[in-house]
Amino acid sequence: MAAAYSSSKAGVIALTKAIGKDVAGSGILVNSVAPAVIDTPILGQIAGEHIEYMTSRIPLGRMGEADEVAALICWLASEDMSFSTGACFDISGGRAVY
Repeated sequence: MAAAYSSSKAGVIALTKAIGKDVAGSGILVNSVAPAVIDTPILGQIAGEHIEYMTSRIPLGRMGEADEVAALICWLASEDMSFSTGACFDISGGRAVY
């Protein structure tokens, strides 16, 4: 029963790809990040058994950590990342969630 959630995530990915192409060559890079379950305070709003279910579907067998996602975002915002636009970067422990 996650149609709205999944549809909105797909919309963000499509928007990323479209805008990335639209502004290509302008010096603006447009990319998105698609995390799986990340250990953050928002998980306090979710039942423990649901968190266990989501985590059990991650091939690496654990939740992601906020600092792992932050490291990816820092790299995406750095000058080291200069040849990617319109991409969706998966950080899901092997479980693509889009």
